Amino acid sequence: MAKAGTTRTQRIRERLLIDGEVEFAALAAEFGVSEMTVRRDIDSLESEGLVRKVIGGAIALSKISEPTFEARSGLDVTSKKHVAEYAVSQLSPHETVVLDSGSTAFAVAHAIRGRGLGLTIITPSLLVATELRSEPDTTLLLTGGLLRPGELSLIGIEAVESFRRYNCDTFIMGVAGIHARRGFTDYHRDESAVKRAAIDASDRLIVLADRSKVGRAQLSSIAPLSAAEIIVTDAAPDSPALESASAAGVSVVTVPGPSEIANEAAS
Repeated sequence: MAKAGTTRTQRIRERLLIDGEVEFAALAAEFGVSEMTVRRDIDSLESEGLVRKVIGGAIALSKISEPTFEARSGLDVTSKKHVAEYAVSQLSPHETVVLDSGSTAFAVAHAIRGRGLGLTIITPSLLVATELRSEPDTTLLLTGGLLRPGELSLIGIEAVESFRRYNCDTFIMGVAGIHARRGFTDYHRDESAVKRAAIDASDRLIVLADRSKVGRAQLSSIAPLSAAEIIVTDAAPDSPALESASAAGVSVVTVPGPSEIANEAAS
């Protein structure tokens, strides 16, 4: 039980880093424990000076602007797997595909392995390229650019200009926010510039985002919701952001989230 409690507390810590706030009832439902158990987890984080309890939940005392790659990779692993697998199912053999940087794009790269699609893949992510380095019949093209430590992504004018040389079929993009009015957004201005260049170079855009990103707007704008052909998420389809996307002609695909996955496992 100690190990499960430690893992749960770490997940709550990471959720606070990303969302800035949590609700006791929602966490209890997500983890299948009592609200009292969640309150004890929050007490532990409060003793570290990381959070402050408020009515019905807690807020982070020092929300960072962008969670680390490691923190994002550890969140909702099963949901990311489902989102990634659906995205790969939309690809045709021998397409030219742009794979974004970030933890969700890395999950897509893993899902591509063993499919025998014979893709040409252009990416600003060293992690994506490494994941697919041994995939048979796959052509890998890395953009140029300045390396972001931690993310291991390539940014800057060289990365942006790389996409001006290519005509691509599909761009699979991760985002930090999907907002009804603000559209698709990200934490980092240079990352957003690379994403915009990839959108311009591609015939269609598939956007992947877990539920924590839906309804949020981050610092840097990428594109309006109408730029996407498909959004794949584990968020509720009746959220205002996703309803706005549907109204703009975007196909919104919902995959099982953690609570649905837990219910299926228990049944």
